[in-house]
Amino acid sequence: MINWLIKRAQVSSQKTALVYRNKSYSFKEVYQTASHYAGQLASFSIKSGDYVGLLGKNNRETYFMIHAIHLIGAIPVFLNNRLTASEMNFQIKDSKVVCTFFDDSFETISRDLSGDCYAFSDVEAKTPKAFLPVEMDFSDVASVMYTSGTTGYPKGVLQTFGNHFFSGTASALNFGLNPAKDAWLCVVPIFHISGLSILMRSVIYGIPVFLEEKFDVASASEKLLGGEITHISVVETMLKRLLEVNQGPFHENLRVVLLGGSAVRKELIESCFKRDIPIVQSYGMTETASQIVALDTSLAKEKIGSSGRILFPSELHIEKATETDLDGEIWLRGPTIFKGYLNQAEATKNAFSNGYFRTGDLGHIDSDGFLYVAERRGDLIISGGENIYPTEVEHAILLDENVLEAAVVGKKDAKWGEVPIAHLVVRPTFEEERLVTILKSKLAPFKIPKSFHIKNELPKTASGKVKRHALK
Repeated sequence: MINWLIKRAQVSSQKTALVYRNKSYSFKEVYQTASHYAGQLASFSIKSGDYVGLLGKNNRETYFMIHAIHLIGAIPVFLNNRLTASEMNFQIKDSKVVCTFFDDSFETISRDLSGDCYAFSDVEAKTPKAFLPVEMDFSDVASVMYTSGTTGYPKGVLQTFGNHFFSGTASALNFGLNPAKDAWLCVVPIFHISGLSILMRSVIYGIPVFLEEKFDVASASEKLLGGEITHISVVETMLKRLLEVNQGPFHENLRVVLLGGSAVRKELIESCFKRDIPIVQSYGMTETASQIVALDTSLAKEKIGSSGRILFPSELHIEKATETDLDGEIWLRGPTIFKGYLNQAEATKNAFSNGYFRTGDLGHIDSDGFLYVAERRGDLIISGGENIYPTEVEHAILLDENVLEAAVVGKKDAKWGEVPIAHLVVRPTFEEERLVTILKSKLAPFKIPKSFHIKNELPKTASGKVKRHALK
C-alpha cells in the first residue's frame, strides 16, 4: 500500500499536520520536506529494509527524519537520548544499524557511539538523490524501540505498520474521532511509543500534532486553556504539575487527557474529576504499540483505579496460578501486539503462550470486564508467604504531603525471605516518624517498609516509570 504520508498529502494537502514553535506545516508541506530529506538520506546508500539509528528529540528535524526514513523503506531504531553512550552502543550493536543519524545537539555524545554516525546537518548538506518512495505493508516493521529495562537488559521491540494502524484505530473507536477539530498535544518523547504513536495517529487520522520539545507546564497549560487542543498524553508527574499550576478546568474542547505509565493514586484521579478534567487511565507498553486497554470518558468516574476495557479487537486473558487467586498474569492477543524481539528468537518464543503475549504484569478483571493492574510480577515482594504490592505501599506513602516521590522494593531477609524498603524524594519538612504513623493507619504491619532511604531523585525510564530494579 502507499506510504501514509503520501496518501495524507493527496487527500488532506492543506490541512495542518504539524505545529512546532508556533509555525504550522500542512500535510503537503510535511511531505515535500520529508521527501527532500529522504533524497538526502538516499545519498548515504541506505536501502529498503536497513536498520538506521535515530538519536533525536522532540523537534521539527527529528519529525521530518522519521517520515523520510519511512519514505525510503528503512527502519528507524529509536535511541533514548537520556541514555549513556555505553547504553546506546549496546542497542546500536544489537540492532546492527547501518549507521546512526543524530540531532546536532548530541554531537558530544556521538563521538563515543559505535559505527558510522552523521549529524542532521550532515544530511542537510547533501545533494538530494532521486529515489522511489517505498510502499508499505501491515506486516513490515515500522519502528524498533528498546524496552525500557525496568526488569533488566533491554530488547529491541519490532513494531509493524499494522501494529501502529490498529492501535490508532482502536483508540479512535474508543474516544471517537473528529478530524475537523481534533488536535493532539505531544509533550512526551517521540523516541518512546507514547510519543511516536501520536505522530502515527496524526497521519492516520489527518489531524495536527502540536509538538513540544519537552514538557513545560506553563506552555502546556497555555495550550490546554487555548481551545485548539483536544487530546494530550501525560504521565503522572506531568499531571501533578498541571494540577499544581491550574486550579480550575481547561478549555471545554479538551476531550481526552490520556494517562499512561504506572498505576496512579485514586486521590489524584478524583482531583481531576473535581476540576472537570477529562482524565482517562490506560494500560499499554512498547510491545503493544501504545494503549491496548483504556477507559472511555463516560465510565472513567465509575471505574477509578481501573485501566479500562481491552480495546477492539484485541483480547485479554488473566492466567492465574490457582482459580482462587484474585490476580494473575495479564496475557494479550490482537493486531497491535509486536512482531517479536529483534535478533532474539528464543526471547520472542518465551514471550508468547497459546498465541498470547505474556506481559509479566499482574492484575484482575472485574465482573464488568474492566482491568485492574496490580504489579509487575518481578516487582512483587513475598514476605513470610505474604504478597506485598509495591504500588499499594507507594500510594500509602504518598499520602504524606512531604513525600514527593516513592519507590518500594524488596530486600533479602534471612527470616522473612524479603522485606519492603522505601526510597523517597522528600521536602525539607519530611519527618519519618510522621510517615510511619500514617502508614500504620493504612497498611498491615508486614507491608510497612523496614527502612527509608532519602534520595535526590529516583532512577526512571524515558516514559517516567521508576526503575525499581536499579534500587534493589
